[in-house]
Amino acid sequence: GSKYDREYKVSEVLSAAIYLSEKAGRLVKDIREQDALQEQSKGETKEGVNDPLTEGDLMSHRILVKGFMKAFPALNLVSEEHEEESIEGVVPPNLYHPDVQKVLKSDPYIAAEDITVWVDPLDATKEYTERLTQYVTVMACVAVKGVPVAGVIRKPFDDKTYWAWVGHGVSDTLQGLHGSEEGDALEVIVSLSHKGEVEGIAKKAFAPKEVHITGAGGAGYKVVEVIKGTEDVYVHTTLIKKWDICAGDAILREIGGTQTDLRGDEINYSHELDPKNEHGLIATMHDHEKYREALAASL
Repeated sequence: GSKYDREYKVSEVLSAAIYLSEKAGRLVKDIREQDALQEQSKGETKEGVNDPLTEGDLMSHRILVKGFMKAFPALNLVSEEHEEESIEGVVPPNLYHPDVQKVLKSDPYIAAEDITVWVDPLDATKEYTERLTQYVTVMACVAVKGVPVAGVIRKPFDDKTYWAWVGHGVSDTLQGLHGSEEGDALEVIVSLSHKGEVEGIAKKAFAPKEVHITGAGGAGYKVVEVIKGTEDVYVHTTLIKKWDICAGDAILREIGGTQTDLRGDEINYSHELDPKNEHGLIATMHDHEKYREALAASL
């Protein structure tokens, strides 16, 4: 093969990620609006909550995975859904996004084996089936040697795309967003599925500070709330998959936020490692270590 089969530019992988997640998001929205979900179950989560799979998840997966495979056949791709797909006849995505070009500072070729793309075709599927569509996102993330360098969070029902390229810049939607300082009460956002149990831990961890707990679907949604400053801390105390958290990690890195597991370790997004992150998660725009230590002490 040509040199291009073995190395790629981040600007091109990120441009593809933006176009593909927007395209996949349109389908996700259409399928919901036409009530064509064809819902099935993947079983139950650890918390005993039904884990549904819909036509929205599968169609979005096909668009993203086939698009990336067509454009970048040699890179490592990890998606939440699995299907062996032929890419014959697939139209390759556009690899030149004008907004990405605007922030570009340098753009070396990177060896394909060092790049992992993480795809979450539909985050918050359960909420999607329940018509709680504000929580739904489509996410893609580019990691180089395990470090997130670019992330895309698409909100198909709000028609908003948030993306960042670490060391280069961010989407217009992220301009001027730097979280917010802590107010009289600490705002903590957690998963709807285990709000009760995290509520107890957080109230104990941050006492005597008043704590407001918001339960919300979708990891993508929750990290955006922290970035906007609506929430101070996003915390997750149980297992979470890396395709749920990679895009947010990249965006936080570029805008001055932090995401680690509850032990304080950065998460490694190399495709050779387990896609499960077992040690919880905390994402903040300020005072990360203070909050993390308090939580870790009460777990």
